[in-house]
Amino acid sequence: MDIFDKCKTDAGNFGKYRKMGDTFFTRPILDPIPGRTMKYNGKEMIMWSVNNYLGLAENKDIQQVALDAVKEFSISSPMGSRMMSGNTQYHIDLEKKLAKYEQKESAFLFNYGYLGVMGTIASLVGKDDVIVMDKLAHASIVDGVLLSHQKFRVFRHNDMQSLENLLKRLNKNRKGGIFIVIEGTYGMTGDLAKLDEITYLKDKYNARLFIDDAHGFGVMGENGRGTGDYFGVQDKIDIYFGTFAKSFASIGGFSASQKEVIDWIQYNARTQVFAKSLPMVYVKSLNKTLEYVINGDENRKTVWDNSNKLKTGLRDLDYFVGDAKSPICPVFVTTREDIMEETGRKMLTYLREKNIFVTVVTYPVIPKGYFMFRMIPTASHKQEDIDKTLEVFQSMRNDLKLNVTIDEKHRKKIEKIYS
Repeated sequence: MDIFDKCKTDAGNFGKYRKMGDTFFTRPILDPIPGRTMKYNGKEMIMWSVNNYLGLAENKDIQQVALDAVKEFSISSPMGSRMMSGNTQYHIDLEKKLAKYEQKESAFLFNYGYLGVMGTIASLVGKDDVIVMDKLAHASIVDGVLLSHQKFRVFRHNDMQSLENLLKRLNKNRKGGIFIVIEGTYGMTGDLAKLDEITYLKDKYNARLFIDDAHGFGVMGENGRGTGDYFGVQDKIDIYFGTFAKSFASIGGFSASQKEVIDWIQYNARTQVFAKSLPMVYVKSLNKTLEYVINGDENRKTVWDNSNKLKTGLRDLDYFVGDAKSPICPVFVTTREDIMEETGRKMLTYLREKNIFVTVVTYPVIPKGYFMFRMIPTASHKQEDIDKTLEVFQSMRNDLKLNVTIDEKHRKKIEKIYS
């Protein structure tokens, strides 16, 4: 048996689509310039699938800072890791600003949000410690847990009784620490972690809390400080992680916490210790972007207005929109499992033929028997985009003769995701 034999089969993630060379359900080829409209197969689409929440991907001032940085530093600066030859005052100054913004003592930059989450979690957990994570935690959290090679337990999504039961059991014969790792705003379903209750339980059982707030950072709370600020518990979050891939429309991420904790992470997070330093073009442009995020209340208001209009309009058309407390708009559809894929393809084809681009999500993110269109309203979207999208969703329902109404049985099943 050769290690490559599996590559000839349809095994593995999305194996059937890989074998057929699919670029429809998976890996669609899009024009790289993000915005309220983007090109797919040469056609201009109203785009509901990029996380450009505040519309900063189109910001000319930020673009100019990036261009100036490339002229001054090229794309190679700095060379080497932060531990060796890639540490600059620019990096340190940005970290200080991020820490102040998040009301923490210190912060540390990572090149990628994904690797930042992994590196932070794995660097802190020792042999007697136990990680407790939410069932719907992002893959980066799961991989961080696995990278730690330590014990972990999983609690039902946002289920406080499930979490408390775990914490009680773990405290009985406890030798080390307990590390609760969750998302702040869940990127697929759009619901929020119950941070007021989770921080209470964290204190009650003497645990520590890490939140990956990729989809809350820049959008939720005062000045976009995040989901912790939204709940008024930012000071109770032990490690706050924000990524620049969403509201900042860039790349990278950071952990913010007490100074001694951040010092430890800097020296022990393998995903950054052994990686090249974040390039200057990002450090300089992120510094400018942070100003726009902090002063972005008007853009945040537009995001929420657009989200509420889209959700209300879809519900008025009898589509089931999940109980997302964030701008994310998750639209659930159910049908017989034997025609699930066929129905999903028909709907996606219809939408794209009408110049509407959305992303479809299936099991295991959501229960079997359903699929979900995850739609991301942004500050760039206009009323005409919402009107056109609602018009197409209405004609799709009628032309494809879809029964989009969710009955009570299915409603309860979907609502369990958010309970």
